[in-house]
Amino acid sequence: MALHPAGRPAPAAGVVPVAAGPSAGGTGTSTPRDAVAARCVLTAASSLRLTLGDTTADLLAAHAVLPDGTVVLAVDAMSRTGGLLVAARGHSGAVRLDVTHLAPVAVRSRVRARLRILGTARRFDPAALDACDPATVMSLLDLPPVALWAIAPDEVVLDRTADPVSVDLGAYRAARPDPIAVDEAAHLAHLTRCHRDVLDRLGTLVDPAASTRVVPVALDAEGIVLRAERPDGHTDTRLPFARPVTAGAGLAEALRTLLA
Repeated sequence: MALHPAGRPAPAAGVVPVAAGPSAGGTGTSTPRDAVAARCVLTAASSLRLTLGDTTADLLAAHAVLPDGTVVLAVDAMSRTGGLLVAARGHSGAVRLDVTHLAPVAVRSRVRARLRILGTARRFDPAALDACDPATVMSLLDLPPVALWAIAPDEVVLDRTADPVSVDLGAYRAARPDPIAVDEAAHLAHLTRCHRDVLDRLGTLVDPAASTRVVPVALDAEGIVLRAERPDGHTDTRLPFARPVTAGAGLAEALRTLLA
């Protein structure tokens, strides 16, 4: 695990950030899609920012997510951050987690969303493994061999637009990550590397007049988003699939149906 002291996160250019104050919540009304999106952002992230009081640290490859949305952190108990987690244990909303969701391709305006979780820290109970699927168990085994902490969310705020939303906790706990979106980076890399002809044909569907290139920037179970780039900006167009894709094997068929 790489644990780096850091300052408080600065908002990315052109993106409306989640309010920094611990009591600031979303202003919009959340939907079940927001809950799924929040779970996708958290599950697909390779890093997150942990804030305890006025101390902030970036955790790299040091978290996993349980089926109920509880976030498990691997933090050395002998570190300063570990000591602060001990002090914060059991205090509602004392732990803040921030995740920035980036498009997994090299394009301008890569920030898609910001996720903020205020939660309560407890030592991880191994009995929780009984409710975990094999993939979750493997993600826990892949964590660094240090103390594990369970962060139970008290508030979840998703910021994808100028109007952040407070995600309903019941919907968040019941939601499951999109089966395609969590492996989006691998799927897009494969498409770009091995199926450039398919992408070129899809590009003709988005009317890329005067664009310098068309590149896939987002993918989930219900569709693909193509970006037509121009010298003065870009346009994103979503192409919905005929039916939701439930596994990677069905993605090729969904793309063929789009072309048909």
